Amino acid sequence: MSLFKARDWWSTILGEKEEFDQGCLCVADVDNSGSGQDKIIVGSHMGYLRIFNPHPVKPEEGVRPEDLLLEVQLREPILQVEVGKFVSGTEGLHLAVLHCRKLCVYAVSGTLGNVEHGNQYQIKLMYEHNLQRTACNMTYGPFGGVKGRDFFFIQSMDGMFFLFEQESYAFGRFLPGFLLFFPLTYSSRFFSFITVSSCFFVESYNFFVLAFATDVFLRQETEQQFFCSGKRLAVDWVLNFFEQALDICVFFFNQAVSSFFLLGERNFFFFKDNGQIRFMKKLDYSPSFFFPYCSVKEGTINTLIGNHNKMLNVYQDVTLKWATQLPHIPVSVKVANLQDLKGVIVTLSDDGHLQCSYLGTDPSIFQAPRIDSREINYEEYDAEMKELQKIIKEATVTQDILPKSEKHRDLIVTAEVSPDLDAESQAIDSEVKAEAVPSVTVKVTIQSRVTAQKPNLAVCVQAPLAVTCDQFVFDDLEPDSSETVVLSVFLKENCSPSELEGNCVFSYNIPTGIPKVAQCSFRLPLRLVCFPAQPSKAASHKLTIDTNKPPVSFLTIFPDFADPSVDDQANVLGFQFLAGSKTTLLASKTSQRYRIQSDQLEDLWLITKELTLRLKEHFKKQNCKDFACTFSGSIPLQEYFELIDRHFELRLNAEKFQELLSERAVQFRAIERRLLTRFKDKTPAPLQHLDTLLEGTFREVIALADAAEENQANMFQAFTKLKSATHLVIMLVSLWQKLSADQVGILEATFLPLMEDTPEL
Repeated sequence: MSLFKARDWWSTILGEKEEFDQGCLCVADVDNSGSGQDKIIVGSHMGYLRIFNPHPVKPEEGVRPEDLLLEVQLREPILQVEVGKFVSGTEGLHLAVLHCRKLCVYAVSGTLGNVEHGNQYQIKLMYEHNLQRTACNMTYGPFGGVKGRDFFFIQSMDGMFFLFEQESYAFGRFLPGFLLFFPLTYSSRFFSFITVSSCFFVESYNFFVLAFATDVFLRQETEQQFFCSGKRLAVDWVLNFFEQALDICVFFFNQAVSSFFLLGERNFFFFKDNGQIRFMKKLDYSPSFFFPYCSVKEGTINTLIGNHNKMLNVYQDVTLKWATQLPHIPVSVKVANLQDLKGVIVTLSDDGHLQCSYLGTDPSIFQAPRIDSREINYEEYDAEMKELQKIIKEATVTQDILPKSEKHRDLIVTAEVSPDLDAESQAIDSEVKAEAVPSVTVKVTIQSRVTAQKPNLAVCVQAPLAVTCDQFVFDDLEPDSSETVVLSVFLKENCSPSELEGNCVFSYNIPTGIPKVAQCSFRLPLRLVCFPAQPSKAASHKLTIDTNKPPVSFLTIFPDFADPSVDDQANVLGFQFLAGSKTTLLASKTSQRYRIQSDQLEDLWLITKELTLRLKEHFKKQNCKDFACTFSGSIPLQEYFELIDRHFELRLNAEKFQELLSERAVQFRAIERRLLTRFKDKTPAPLQHLDTLLEGTFREVIALADAAEENQANMFQAFTKLKSATHLVIMLVSLWQKLSADQVGILEATFLPLMEDTPEL
């Protein structure tokens, strides 16, 4: 048994499919037995009220029937149970049960049994309050310093607070700025209620201020103004909490300073009663509850904090003193005295797992058996040692540092691109101005040989291309299973892409918790961004690619563009880009050359790349290994530099628009402050055309924002054109100097460091 597990002293499961929350658990001597032993009171959202008096049993014996003192169904959901001095004329403890529209106070009593079934317990309704508004939580205490009595302070869903002085209704109040309900508590030292507002401010309201404040708020719908008859409700102090509060609690111990605790989503705070912070603890987990329970050292307080990882941590101020594992995720915890055992930790989960446990260790009763003395066979041990060393050496050599070969991979991702375009285009919100924007279907298949947990598939293509869906989340994959998804790719922005490649990245965790990634790439067809067109004889930019093999008919290498019925398309082809110019491809009849020409330099890139790839694939199928392409012309550096200058100019414009927007925004805020000062002034003064200046500045801000947005779109198009031209220049240099693949990779890493245009780099 692990040292850091909570010792199960007593546990049970409450009902079937019942739900429980933070206020559904309470421990107290609710039947006023005077023995000093607490009972466990549990209420569920199904309306069941149960009272337990646990007895220590062996784990294998289970729960005894006499442990359950009382079980009754109240027919309404139970939001919160509390025990206190709620009945006038007596200082005995009574049980208060908060429903959605009702507050009931019961007396719990027991009758001695004359048979073996034991004592009998019953509850008697002392009084109830019907609520006009739906309640969410409550707090109780000796409000105003009253002795021997406890009052109720109930918070409704819409921000109304009701105060009941036991059997009688006292008053109702609205807190200012209410939006969402938050935890609530009462500080008896300063007679104040402490809560958290919707703006994440900790606020303190004095009981006497609430008592003499306005009782009813009336809103005039036409003017949206409040009218009240009484003193205005004012807050004692306000403190910025800057996160959502999960629970709030006030505790006072003899050895510690009176203070209150506040648990947030990521922090635990300790405040003095006047709102001054004593300390805070930043939590590295998501807490589910907290409970300050005692002070074992002067000036310090011990606190229990649970989290959603089934852990229970014990803190002394901010120092972690103990951590223990629970079998469930607790939503509420109390510390009780049960059967002469003090400090029993009572936890309740949201599904009804009630457990009484304690911290500590169990003595080990295991004794090692005596070992019979015998002679040691050193030769046998040496042989075993050599065998183990051999196994260790093989294991260290074959570490999974390098990726395994494809046939031994645990998970394989493949992407299959449809050879034909979609019959019905799947393009969504495309900005291309063409009559029809085609799309192509990509089928991604995941084949898993192991258990894959938390699988996630991401499909990426470079803008201006886009996919119909780029993220897929699957359930856990079992061994020897597969998943298939289908998506479509289309041209979204009104410019030609610089690449026709895409990537699929599949991330998952293996059962040991180690994250892994499998990926693959796919190539999109050229027909996705252009379509056949009539060739053009004149063009501004021309390139000539030389080869060492006779020219190949375009009917063979471009069957998706060439028409066999047209004779001249064997040597001449025209390509019209959806968001670009027309490009013409010519093959020489006498020499081993191909010419690519277009009015735009960047449009030459995709056609040139597609030509070289298809020529290599054609000669590879014919088992021709010495095929090569070369370039002997002049590299179009002047046109390339013009694209660089254009892109640089747009980047400067973007910075200029940013500065102008900042200046106009500062001017706009300054005019607003001046106008606000004039409007608040008790003596009216002329506006001196400040309203006209405000309107003019507003129009300038809108115009600058529109211009900046237009410049951003132009800069994206310029960046895409520059990227295509850079690819083309690198390709021409590699063909000219006959560079290897590694050398081409160095050039691409130098001239193409960015996948997208950002102002930071």
